Amino acid sequence: METNVNTVDYAKKKDQEDHLAKYRDEFYIGDKIYLDGNSLGLLSKRAEHTLMNVFNAWKEFGIDGWMKGDHPWFYMSEQLGEKMAPLVGASPSEVIVTGSTTINIHQLVATFYKPTKTRYKILADDATFPSDIYALKSQIQMKGYEPAEALVRVKSNAGLLDEKDIIDQMSDDIALIFLPSVLYRSGQILNMEKVTKGAHKRGILIGFDLCHSIGAIPHSLDAWDVDFAVWCNYKHINGGPGAVAGLYVNQKHFGQEPGLAGWFSSRKDVQFDMSHDLEADVNAGAYEIGTPHVLSMAPLLGSLELFNEVGIENIRKKSLELTDYFIELIDLNLKQYDFSIASPLEKDKRGAHILLEHVHAASICKALKSHQIIPDFRAPNFIRLGPVALYNSFYDIWKTVDTLKNIMKTEEYKKFNNTRDIIA
Repeated sequence: METNVNTVDYAKKKDQEDHLAKYRDEFYIGDKIYLDGNSLGLLSKRAEHTLMNVFNAWKEFGIDGWMKGDHPWFYMSEQLGEKMAPLVGASPSEVIVTGSTTINIHQLVATFYKPTKTRYKILADDATFPSDIYALKSQIQMKGYEPAEALVRVKSNAGLLDEKDIIDQMSDDIALIFLPSVLYRSGQILNMEKVTKGAHKRGILIGFDLCHSIGAIPHSLDAWDVDFAVWCNYKHINGGPGAVAGLYVNQKHFGQEPGLAGWFSSRKDVQFDMSHDLEADVNAGAYEIGTPHVLSMAPLLGSLELFNEVGIENIRKKSLELTDYFIELIDLNLKQYDFSIASPLEKDKRGAHILLEHVHAASICKALKSHQIIPDFRAPNFIRLGPVALYNSFYDIWKTVDTLKNIMKTEEYKKFNNTRDIIA
């Protein structure tokens, strides 16, 4: 039996033993090795099918598509919320597919951030995605405070956060906490249960951005008693560019007026009474705002069918095997070329991607792309490699590391400018 992990035969043997390998054929991959699923997932045939199904309903029914067809548009956000609930460990009524990540941050922070004279600060971190900070600063300003004083950011160390540091900064003047579940650069998983307990012990509401964890790791939002969460659906969920996002609100908060009310915040049974007095839905639907983007939700019907068929626990199991294999091959082949791994090595702290650091990261990414291997560059000098359990193989991992080794050995990367493209 082949036991040398550094050979192509070993990688191919692992693929033969992989119970999820058959799902690779569900996706449009072509001849490339696609390792950017943590930024934009690939199109699946099921997502294509449900998109065309909904598109044809528009063709056939016109406005009656709101209530007719296989997936009536009026209830599609709720239908998708029910399909997504198992991925976040929630009841169907607590999840809704709506808006975008940033819109949903604005909505839920506007709802739950209720500053007082003595408790008016929001606790975040300095390693989170910029959009989250933009939204938090905006909400603070709209409540009449200065972000420089009212936004507290826990400092990371080499792109990693310590849960103890987060809890230590939960002071009496903190009104709300908003953190990432998985850090977008390093791929570190925060211990959401531990941090949530720390917040509630101090009477603070807490929410999470699940953009880099949804569809990649299991969640237990209800069991952890998280107050709210938001996420996008175009990364691991493979919902397509600009796919409609999702949000979660713990049912203990049902009945609150949404911070940002709109047409679809209404109870469905009275929405078309056209009253100017909102009767907000008594579930996550209360936090919808405008008319749903039906054609941008349609691919999720097919994509989520895949997730519910495979199971998030099985996806996580293979994801860890892929990133473990990456780490092993990197250690064997790339350390001599001054690569370093900036992601946590511990399985319980590592999300679904590996972060490599190298001074020539941008040019190395361009060299990889010239070999039809698609990575993701992050400034100033990071390469994100995000294998997706549903469509990446162990051979993909072996071939990527082998190609990286040859790029460095031959100094092929020097042919490319070490600067990011407009979209990195």
